[in-house]
Amino acid sequence: MTSTDSAQQPADAPAKAPAKDPWDLPDVSGLVVGVLGGTGPQGKGLAYRLARAGQKVIIGSRAAERARAAAEELGHGIEGAENAECARRSDIVIVAVPWEGHGKTLEALREDLVGKLVVDCVNPLGFDKKGAYAVKPEEGSAAEQAVALLPDSRVTAAFHHLSAVLLEDPEIDEIDTDVMVLGEVRADVEIVQALAGRIPGMRGIFAGRLRNAHQVEALVANLISVNRRYKAHAGLRVTDV
Repeated sequence: MTSTDSAQQPADAPAKAPAKDPWDLPDVSGLVVGVLGGTGPQGKGLAYRLARAGQKVIIGSRAAERARAAAEELGHGIEGAENAECARRSDIVIVAVPWEGHGKTLEALREDLVGKLVVDCVNPLGFDKKGAYAVKPEEGSAAEQAVALLPDSRVTAAFHHLSAVLLEDPEIDEIDTDVMVLGEVRADVEIVQALAGRIPGMRGIFAGRLRNAHQVEALVANLISVNRRYKAHAGLRVTDV
């Protein structure tokens, strides 16, 4: 037998599957999206954009009345509920609470978030007279803190770099930006990518595993500096993808 013969595959070997198109993303239009912290600027903006794109959205808040008032203000079929009910009724739960309340909020909702796809978009930041700066949690990032607190949930990270001003502006039809999505399970990451792509002008881009979430969260401090200097609402675009 020649070396060429030995390198040949057996006749009955299965054919190698073609590489999956990274832009072949699932249909997420029928999923219910909950937004914890949905009464704050970022949460309200995301809820508004997703509902405007046709997604079923529930806003969550510690106070159900506050959530319902925000939902009524936004329209587009958005509902408001207390955080635990929002978590239970949703397929995907976006965490958009302030960093200071991140840990306590997730710890309190651990049982309600069992089996849920959780999308953490919280940016651990501090502010002083020099401006915004990144804070590194003991776990490494807000997303990794979520993993530690929600052992029975499927945690991803995304939507960190979006301007709440642009998200909430009804005069703006498209948000010109990419959304960096991080996670451990490809199928979960692709669901979040597809969700980001529901918003006109946006793309969801895979950006690594959750161990890389800190630098993605921290980049918001740089964008705040950009926005202050240039009086802008800067986002990100990934080139050559």
